[in-house]
Amino acid sequence: MEPDKHILTMLVENEPGVTARIAGLFAGRGYNIETICGAPTANPKMSRITITTKANPLQLEQCMKQIKRLVNVIKLRDMTGEKAVKREMALICVKVKPETQEEIKQIITDYKGRMLDTGQQYNIFEVIGDENAIDELLVLLEPFGIKKLARSGVLALYKES
Repeated sequence: MEPDKHILTMLVENEPGVTARIAGLFAGRGYNIETICGAPTANPKMSRITITTKANPLQLEQCMKQIKRLVNVIKLRDMTGEKAVKREMALICVKVKPETQEEIKQIITDYKGRMLDTGQQYNIFEVIGDENAIDELLVLLEPFGIKKLARSGVLALYKES
């Protein structure tokens, strides 16, 4: 049985080395980090780090206990369920021909994307959505030719409602 995907978000002290210690904790136990995103919060003394990983329940519990023990970790939450708002951003560079330009624009519009750069052979689009929507979009764009792709990784905030 394949482990389930989990989204962990943590509030940490905004200090050098904190992200490296957290990543090292995962690596030291043989857990793979699928995505990691860290940035300061509204409080400049704190950062939020969001990690997606695959783990079975026991691995997840052990991992969360280890993270909580790190001095610089203020708060840790499992954001896997429905009680969180989750988004990801992707920048996608797609091959465009005159005969495919309108179809590609329509696909991007359907996914509420924005055109950022138009070249003679390639266009770059920005799309924001949940991980599944971005995956679906990439499947639709693949036949046209994706030259480059950059994804932010999942960001998550616990719902207040």
